[in-house]
Amino acid sequence: MNTLGGRIWLAALLAVLIALPWIAPFFYIFIATQILILGLLAASFNLIFGYTGMLSFGHAAFYGIGAYATAMLLQSMHWPLLACLLVSFLAGTILALVIGFFCVRLDQVYFAMLTLAFGMMVFGVVHQWRSVTNGSDGISGFTVGSLGLGIKLTLGNPAVYYHVVLAIVVIAGLVLYRICGSSFGMILRAIRQNPERVAFCGLNVRRYRLAAFTIAGGFAGLAGGLMAPFLRIASPELAHWTMSAEPVLMTILGGSGYFLGPFLGAGIFVLLETWITSLTQAWMLFLGIILALMVMFFRGGALGTLIDVLKTRRRRTEP
Repeated sequence: MNTLGGRIWLAALLAVLIALPWIAPFFYIFIATQILILGLLAASFNLIFGYTGMLSFGHAAFYGIGAYATAMLLQSMHWPLLACLLVSFLAGTILALVIGFFCVRLDQVYFAMLTLAFGMMVFGVVHQWRSVTNGSDGISGFTVGSLGLGIKLTLGNPAVYYHVVLAIVVIAGLVLYRICGSSFGMILRAIRQNPERVAFCGLNVRRYRLAAFTIAGGFAGLAGGLMAPFLRIASPELAHWTMSAEPVLMTILGGSGYFLGPFLGAGIFVLLETWITSLTQAWMLFLGIILALMVMFFRGGALGTLIDVLKTRRRRTEP
């Protein structure tokens, strides 16, 4: 992204994404919308995993709470979508702040298991609190009326909603990129490498971990807020602990050491799942085999492997 060639490739990719509704059938618009939303979810997870070195198994809790916040506001209050997304972001941020306050006190597997426990608690509340969340049936039957800010769009049109999602994900991605490239992001990388040395320098490691966890929760809530209108339902499955495995897998597939890795991983995961499910009912078996092979033989993720190959070729062609 910092090189001229990288910026040209990104600009070309963005142009293709903008033009997609005019050059591809609706089916691919649905797939692209799903990839963008899940890519944002994986990118938010990468802030705490790839940059801070904390493996969370409860990230779906913030994703689910964001989806429910948007669905409930659209159903009962009929708010504009942007206002609902703001609430989803705040809901994910507040929940992550509360959960993170307890989790960042622990390290490694203990941190991972505690996030898993909190994620299961959130799922239990969502699943059992029928008077508010409608239990296992979820919240459905809502419509997306207006975008907000006086902008008139037909959000029920998949192509229009795709462009809205694309714009929001690009803006959110740029904000995350600035965060990762700031001095704050540099400190997070240092914490991942050697937290003891960072603490020796006088920095509060626990506070930085909590800040990263909170920010990641906010963007995961935003992704959930985008997913609810896309699916036309907010269900407990969005907050289930198994859902937390998806951003983990997407980040590893794409490359946790690269900012765009989670977005590429989300694309690989969704496309593989869509392709294999169209071929066989035993799609989980074959998907698992393919993903296992990719993780085993592409240690740096798909993006990391691609960059390494390009660097090797460049060295060979240099005089």
